[in-house]
Amino acid sequence: MSKLSKGELKTSFALSSVVGLRMFGLFLIMPVFSAYALHLPGATPLLVGLAIGIYGFAQAALQIPVGLLSDRIGRHLTITLGLLVFVIGSVVAAWAHGIHGIIIGRVLQGMGAVSGASQALAADHSRDDNRSKVMGIIGISIGAAFVLAIVLGAPLARIGGLAGLFGLTAVLALAAIGLLWVLVPRLAEHRAPAAARPGSVLRMLVKPQLTVLNVSVFMMHTMLTAAFVALPLMLKQDTGIALDSQWELYLPVMLISAVIMGGVLRRVTSVAGSMRLVLSCALGLGLALYGFSRAGHGHLLLWLSAVVFFSAFNLLEASLPSLVSRLAPAHLRGASLGAYATCQFLGAGVGGVLGGMMLQHAGVSAVFAAAATLTLLWLPLLLWGRSRVVAAGATVAA
Repeated sequence: MSKLSKGELKTSFALSSVVGLRMFGLFLIMPVFSAYALHLPGATPLLVGLAIGIYGFAQAALQIPVGLLSDRIGRHLTITLGLLVFVIGSVVAAWAHGIHGIIIGRVLQGMGAVSGASQALAADHSRDDNRSKVMGIIGISIGAAFVLAIVLGAPLARIGGLAGLFGLTAVLALAAIGLLWVLVPRLAEHRAPAAARPGSVLRMLVKPQLTVLNVSVFMMHTMLTAAFVALPLMLKQDTGIALDSQWELYLPVMLISAVIMGGVLRRVTSVAGSMRLVLSCALGLGLALYGFSRAGHGHLLLWLSAVVFFSAFNLLEASLPSLVSRLAPAHLRGASLGAYATCQFLGAGVGGVLGGMMLQHAGVSAVFAAAATLTLLWLPLLLWGRSRVVAAGATVAA
C-alpha cells in the first residue's frame, strides 16, 4: 500500500479546502430548511421537498456536459464558471419572498454543476492506488463542513433567516473560487479527443461496471435527501430535541463516523475490497433508515441509527467516485465523473420529492420507511454487478 506523496497530500488538502468551503454553504440550509420553509408563503410539505430536491434535478441535467467541458477547456476554468452560476442562484434564493422564489434560486444553484469536474481534478492529481485516500481526505472535509453547518445552521438562521443563509452561501462560493486558483495546482490539461462525442460517452457509461456504481450513488443520495426532509422534524417532534440543540446529536455522531472512515479506508485499496465495502454500507444505510422510522422516543436506537447511517454514507462518498475514476478511460474521466454526479444529484432530486410526498400524505416515519425499502432494489444489483466491477478493475490494472 503506497503512501501519499508530498504533492498528492498538498493538493488533496488544497482541493479539500475548496470543496469543503462550497459544501459548507450548501449544507447550512439542510438542518433547518424544512422547519423554516413550511412557514413561507405558498409552502406545502410537497413544495418544501421539491425545493430541497430540485437542486439535484438541475445538477443532474448538466453534470455530463460540464464534465465534458472540463475535459476540453480545463478543470479550473470550468469549476470557476459553475461556481459563478451557483452564486447567482444563491442570491436569487436570498431575495425570494416565498417558496416559489426559493425553488427558482435552487434551480439556478443546481446549474452550477461542478461536482464531476471537481472529482476529476482530484483524480488528475492522484495515482490509482492512492485515489481512494485522496477522495477520503476530500470526503472528510465534506464531513467536517457538514458538522460545522449542523452546529452553526440554526444559530445563523435565527440571526438572518433563510435569506441570510443563502447570502452567506454566495459569499462562501466566491471564496472557494479564490482558493481554487491560489491553492490548487494546474496540470497540463486533459483534453478529450474528437471521438469523445455523446455516442462514445454513452457507450462507455452503459457498461455494467459503471452502471452499478452510478445506480449506487443514485440510491444513496435518494436516501440521504429523503432522510433530511424528515430528520429535523422527527428530532423536534418525536424526540423533543429542539432545532437549536440538534447539533448535540450530529456532532459526536459525525466525529465517530470520521474515525470509522479513517480506520476502514486505510485498509481498503483493491477494487474487490471496495466492492465488499459498498455492499456492507448499502445494507447499513437501509438498516439505519429503518431504525430512524422506529426510533420514536427511544434515544438509544436513534443514536445507533445515526452512527450507522453517517458512517456508511461517508464511506460510500469516498469509495464510489474512486472506483469510477479507476474504471473510466483517462481521457473521459471528467465525462464519466460527470455522469456519476448526474446520478448523484438525480438521486437528491428524487429523494427530495419522495420525502415531501411521504411527509405530506403519510407522516415523518413513513419517509424513513420508504427510503429504507430502496435497499431491496439496490442490494440485488450490487450482488449481480460486484464480479463485473472487480473483473473490469483487473483489466484496467493489467
